[in-house]
Amino acid sequence: MKLSIDFRPMLLDRIKGYTSQTLSRDLMAGLIVGIVALPMAIAFAIASGVSPEVGLITAVIGGFLVAALGGSSVQIGGPTGAFIIIVLGIIGEYGMSGLLLATLMAGVLLILMGVLGLGSLIKFIPYPIILGFTAGIAVTIFTTQVNDLFGLGLTALPKEFIPKWGVLLSSLGKTHWLTLAIGVGSIIIIQLTPKVTKVIPGSLVAIILMTLLGYGLKTWGGITELTTIGDRYQISTSLPSFVTPELSWEAIQRLISPAFTIALLGAIESLLSASVADGVIGERHRSNTELIAQGVANIIVPFVGGIPVTGAIARTMTNINNGGRTPIAGMVHAVVLLLIFLFLMPLTAYIPMACLAGVLVVISYNMSGWRSVRAALKGPRSDAAVLATTFLLTVLFDLTIAIELGLLLSMLLFMRRMVESTKILVSRKELALHAHGDDGHHGAQEVLTLPDGIEVYEIDGPFFFGIANRFEEIVSATGDRPKVRILRMRFVPFMDSTAVRNLHILIETSRAQGVQLVLSGVNPRVRETLIATDIVDLIGEHYICSDIHLALEAAVSYITNKEG
Repeated sequence: MKLSIDFRPMLLDRIKGYTSQTLSRDLMAGLIVGIVALPMAIAFAIASGVSPEVGLITAVIGGFLVAALGGSSVQIGGPTGAFIIIVLGIIGEYGMSGLLLATLMAGVLLILMGVLGLGSLIKFIPYPIILGFTAGIAVTIFTTQVNDLFGLGLTALPKEFIPKWGVLLSSLGKTHWLTLAIGVGSIIIIQLTPKVTKVIPGSLVAIILMTLLGYGLKTWGGITELTTIGDRYQISTSLPSFVTPELSWEAIQRLISPAFTIALLGAIESLLSASVADGVIGERHRSNTELIAQGVANIIVPFVGGIPVTGAIARTMTNINNGGRTPIAGMVHAVVLLLIFLFLMPLTAYIPMACLAGVLVVISYNMSGWRSVRAALKGPRSDAAVLATTFLLTVLFDLTIAIELGLLLSMLLFMRRMVESTKILVSRKELALHAHGDDGHHGAQEVLTLPDGIEVYEIDGPFFFGIANRFEEIVSATGDRPKVRILRMRFVPFMDSTAVRNLHILIETSRAQGVQLVLSGVNPRVRETLIATDIVDLIGEHYICSDIHLALEAAVSYITNKEG
């Protein structure tokens, strides 16, 4: 069988009929998005435990590849806040070499997802899981910024959430008030800037103003306690050298779980961003192409020492709002960041850490989606349970465990809903027919009288393993054995292997007890399953009927022949 790969970059379509007017809009949008992405790339990098230039290089290479190869016309790729906690955890446990390998492996997984056509399936990730781990990440990001925001000067904080907050709260007496003022001032500037202008991002305004203030205070005010990026990191303006991730079977085995988390989160975030963009520009993105592009980006960035890449909703919306309509805008944004890296990178050394903390506090607040969380908690209890579980696991343990257990809990609750929604009805003496299904032509309110020795069992819903076991229990609990059991399957859309096995056992058990099983209302799909699994040969074609009337005729004929 030939494998057909769904990969066609949107750039190939958008470049046709490209005009100078479109180019001017894309250039302007790319310039603005590049400026917006600058503080985010720096902040995300530092919060992730890597140097600022790593964040910028990731945004340059990842952003360019996602735009050039992606399945969305307006997607902007780069480092995002969702990966901060994952990157921190991987670096803390496996080191930078572990992060590079995990990112590379995630890239391979993303390409596999795209090649196997799984792009459309990502949308089936339950919303409570997305909401739960996003809110959990937001809380964790805020927690990591308290030390710099308050200027506590703590150098060794516990990794665990509760002990970490214990140390932070007990250290609030060490607050450096000037540092806190710069952090809070940055938050205020970010919030007020949109009321003055929507063109220049508030985070950039805050960084420029607070950097100038910090530089003045340190240079002429003699205040040396104010920590800046240059105090923590050696800023480099040289292009990154080629890095080879450590490849070994043992390392791959250790990092498969973090790599899966990076890949799944990257897929969810990038396709969610592309879907939101579709609704604004009236376009349909190519999900599998987007996954392959994200995979290529995450395979390449580790070789220059970069961190994971995904689609960024905020930057993508900035691109759209400023006129970007083709992948050229995303590519221009990457070039703008490269120029900033080459010519303005030394200036980032003067940015106060408290200012970056303020930027990340605002990002974590916007990311938390607390209004959506509050609304979801008032919804169905099962959804609230999944949300709360995912949130707590994200905060108290890590995102890998949260996603895995959140998905498991969602599947179990879904199966429970399916079992609860599927009905098994038992009829003796009389059988009420309904207007829909296989006997609508016989009358909506028709009531059939069931001859002695005939029982009708009706399954209303999918016949899968949860229902199969329940059905077996109901049949086993029946008191007097009938001569014929009619299994009415008009509302059974499919059967799984467990249901087939239980049906096989039921046929043989009934036969040993002298009871004949008759199937009624079997649709073509279920009939194919019965043929493929030899159920038809076992029960006999005569006893698989298209409607209840034919099934009753077969049942009466069986009883007559047996008694005769």
